[in-house]
Amino acid sequence: MGSLSVWHWLLFMAVALLVFGGSGKISSIMGDVAKGIKSFKKGMAEDEEVAKDEPPKTLESVAVKQAEPSHQHNKTS
Repeated sequence: MGSLSVWHWLLFMAVALLVFGGSGKISSIMGDVAKGIKSFKKGMAEDEEVAKDEPPKTLESVAVKQAEPSHQHNKTS
């Protein structure tokens, strides 16, 4: 169980060639990751802009809104 056979090395080389070989697969993957990060940051910035436009909700404003009487009329006979 100590050393690897020729078949193990051939399999390892084939996998390494698939992963690292070709026309810059790793660099294209990293480019896609960078694009994803940029779009995530852009989305977070847009969310912050929307949050700035809305007034913050406080406990007092929620309590006032709940205390307002409803506009439903109860008919009593």
